[in-house]
Amino acid sequence: MAENTNDSKLFSEFPPVTTREWEEVIQKDLKGADYDKKLVWKTLEGFSVRPYYRAEDLENLQNINVLPADFPFIRGNQTVSNEWLVRQDFDTTNAKQANAKALDALAKGATAIGFETCADCEPSADGIGTILNGIDITLNEVNFVSGCNSRKILPVLVKLLKEKGVDFATAKGSFDYSPLAAYSLKGKFCVDLATAKARVKEVFDAGAELQSFRLFAVRGDIFRNSGASLVQELAFSLAMGAEYMTWLTSQGVSPSQAAAKIKFTFAIGSSYFMEIAKIRAARMLWAKIVEAYLPNDIESTKMCIHAVTSDWNKTIYDPYVNMLRTTTEAMSGVLGGVHSFTVQPFDKSFQEPTVFSERIARNQQLILKEEAYLDKVVDPSAGSYYIENLTASIIQNAWELFVKVDDLGGYTEAFTKGFIQAQIKELALKREANIATRRETILGTNQFPNFGEVADVKKIPADRIERKIDAKQNGMVCEPLVPFRGSQAFEQLRYRTDASGSRPKVFMLALGNLAFRRARAQFSCNFFACAGFEVIDNIGFKSVAEGVKAALDAKSDIIVICSSDEEYETMAPEAFEMIGTKSIFVVAGEPASKPALEAKGIKNYISVKSNVLETLKEYQRLLKL
Repeated sequence: MAENTNDSKLFSEFPPVTTREWEEVIQKDLKGADYDKKLVWKTLEGFSVRPYYRAEDLENLQNINVLPADFPFIRGNQTVSNEWLVRQDFDTTNAKQANAKALDALAKGATAIGFETCADCEPSADGIGTILNGIDITLNEVNFVSGCNSRKILPVLVKLLKEKGVDFATAKGSFDYSPLAAYSLKGKFCVDLATAKARVKEVFDAGAELQSFRLFAVRGDIFRNSGASLVQELAFSLAMGAEYMTWLTSQGVSPSQAAAKIKFTFAIGSSYFMEIAKIRAARMLWAKIVEAYLPNDIESTKMCIHAVTSDWNKTIYDPYVNMLRTTTEAMSGVLGGVHSFTVQPFDKSFQEPTVFSERIARNQQLILKEEAYLDKVVDPSAGSYYIENLTASIIQNAWELFVKVDDLGGYTEAFTKGFIQAQIKELALKREANIATRRETILGTNQFPNFGEVADVKKIPADRIERKIDAKQNGMVCEPLVPFRGSQAFEQLRYRTDASGSRPKVFMLALGNLAFRRARAQFSCNFFACAGFEVIDNIGFKSVAEGVKAALDAKSDIIVICSSDEEYETMAPEAFEMIGTKSIFVVAGEPASKPALEAKGIKNYISVKSNVLETLKEYQRLLKL
């Protein structure tokens, strides 16, 4: 007879451990070190993340028991799968070529297409017909990335679809009409504010027959790619969306109809779990905002999210690393539950994407579907102590920032007054400082660069690297957002070396203590390679004289002594005296003997405390690059 185990305690040899007991062990292991400094993550988003979470941390969280597709949709809009649309975007400067690329992408796994049209071009039935030739808009979602030009394309598309007899009820797609996004990027409306509001209603009326089309875009990606945190991106996106709701409802559009025409675009960055939590938080907050407009259909409070890999963290140097970045970003987005996702080709930052890069970008998503099965489970992060608490923190902080914008009069007023730009700029400057000092790593750019890589300055124009100046000009009424990449300052530094046609040699004068000389030589190699300098590493020399001779024979422009702090006291002055003015002499580290060494004329030092960017700029200046 089988043993009755109803009252048995499985794993009784593992008794429950209380949080207090865990904390006591942690404090003991810290040996007096500050708990918060050692173990608590202070995020750029404005809140702290604890080193671990437990079931008890879920007890006071709201919406923890909400089911998928239930208001406020924190767990997603679907009930039976996590299906999303694999979207690829193509430039339509050459309409026939764009159409051919789109058809090829659809044949090879894409399920949605984005057509990037000329912002200043006059649309025609022939042009729109050419790019849509052979594409069934009732089977595959077609999205027009046209900015304010969407207003002109929309009626042309409606007429064309009528002529083709397309079923408007099943035609799927979107336009990204967004005068507020244009205002944010240009610092002024193309027309006056009253006309901008009126045109939003005109677009709504023009697209009324396209029942399954989203007409208005909330462009959260423009904030993120200007250096904003994900909390800022979410809060300002919600404010922009709420402004469109107000504009539409004030002109007679019902709240349900208005919300059903709005689509959000978010940029997904490299903070894997935070991005999952952001998408979940976004749905919940938007549902609550739309609810405040008293819609007659609760379904209209569902947020439609298109996500795209962030430009902010992409690099020109060591570009294949971008594939790794975009893969984790795509995972975050789809696990968070987006409607559609665009993986940007890895080479988009420095050239027109190739057939290879476009194929890889598409296949990254297909692997997530067909091999990783990320489309099978709705909101797999639900119940995760960590992600649920991240979601709650993002909700709280994004809502507080949204309320500040609302108190200033809404998105337009807050942007005109400079509040939004100031918030983003403050954070962006902090992030740039972190990159310059390596507190934030951009792999292959400010840390672990590809030593032998040299940019082809004939193929990569300087304007791909130089950052635009974000200043008011040309009749702007306020300062605009200026998207840029976090790697640009380092790329400009290295590009300057590559463009000079000269690669200064940096020689590692490795001496003495084996552990110290290897660690400091490796650090110094990575340090100087970030500027495109040629680094010459060495296992070590038996004497200072032997090492200096080898360095000078190599015609080194910079000689870095790598040893222990204690040995620097005698070795550094000896080497410095032998080298004289023949090369720039650098000490790797911040030894206690630094004052004494400086007194002997040794003035160059590099360490983990250095501002890598500014230090390397100074060496370029000394070398007259």
